[in-house]
Amino acid sequence: MTDTKQKTDTYLVTGGRRKEWSHGVVNPPVYRASTCLFETYAELRERCADPSAKKLFYGRKGTPTQWSLEEAITELEGGTGTMLYPSGIAAITGAILACVKAGDHILITDSAYEPTRTFANGLLRQMGIETTYYDPMVGAGIEELFRENTSLVVTEAPGSLTFEVQDLPAIIAAAKKRDLYVITDNTWATPLLLNPLTMGADISVHACTKYIGGHSDIMLGSATANKRTFKALQRTAYQLGQTCSPDDAFLASRGLRTLGVRLKAHEENALKVAAWLRERPEVATVLHPAFEECPGHEVWARDFAGSSGLFSIVLKGGDYADTAALVDDMKLFKMGFSWGGYESLILPSDPNGSRSATSWDAPGPLVRLHIGLEDTDDLIADLEAGLERYAAHIGAKD
Repeated sequence: MTDTKQKTDTYLVTGGRRKEWSHGVVNPPVYRASTCLFETYAELRERCADPSAKKLFYGRKGTPTQWSLEEAITELEGGTGTMLYPSGIAAITGAILACVKAGDHILITDSAYEPTRTFANGLLRQMGIETTYYDPMVGAGIEELFRENTSLVVTEAPGSLTFEVQDLPAIIAAAKKRDLYVITDNTWATPLLLNPLTMGADISVHACTKYIGGHSDIMLGSATANKRTFKALQRTAYQLGQTCSPDDAFLASRGLRTLGVRLKAHEENALKVAAWLRERPEVATVLHPAFEECPGHEVWARDFAGSSGLFSIVLKGGDYADTAALVDDMKLFKMGFSWGGYESLILPSDPNGSRSATSWDAPGPLVRLHIGLEDTDDLIADLEAGLERYAAHIGAKD
């Protein structure tokens, strides 16, 4: 994490802005590069001997545009190094591949991001790697699921649809007894609210597409590793040819500068809207880690520095077809995948399609909300009208 002499909000502004990379301007420029030129044969031989050094070698290995973002994220996460990827799922899959080999067994939380499950059930299975999905609330009991060939535990705190908050310290402690790797998808919390590496995790992954970018205009992922894992992460990324565009890295660096103030606003707005939803007769449950009824709330209160703008609600009655009455005529909440931008989003999501270790039993459909930076009174008015439409629709059916 950042030096205590330089607080996080300060480092968000200053991180990665080396003079040799910025050349006297505030932001490191966008270096669009494939070929990098060498002045002498000696220089060429030097770069070939260590192509991973932060010196120009070939565009795929990065330029100051990417290096500055990598350095800033590494410091915020408290890691040894960071690799950048063209998407969040590319970062997750790259991190997993850095920790496994054919014949291994791995554990993935049942609440994981659905593309993570697709990767495990697809390519990993083809590679001869077996996956067991586990109850996200298992805590220290995960030890009972370890096999002789278990190599990795994949965590996500909280789950991106149902928001169970995993007991990362307990899971990590159990994994360390067997020298297993632990990967945490830390996208919801960002490095500002949680630092899995300081808890003992090996790799912390982000879909930088979301809060780090913050403006719904880039596709980008990052994986930050500790000392024992970084070389494997870096080697795997290089062998897979994983990289990101300098333009996306530049936009993510720009987003990072305002992450602190944006995340505080997302948290404040989301808590206000969630508290209002909690009192609505159409809502059975609000799945927000800051509320007692959310599974793992006590773990969130212990381990996290705050909350972000993403949570779900469970409606009373009806089924997913009925949610059209709610979402189709929203004025501010628009339907769309992803989250973490400045705009509010709404998305009916059925967890049953991506569960195997646990079951999802609810009195009505689940609807995920991302609370943006709009005025909360306007957002509440939009939701109120939508919930009234939903209630009227359900009532008419009855």
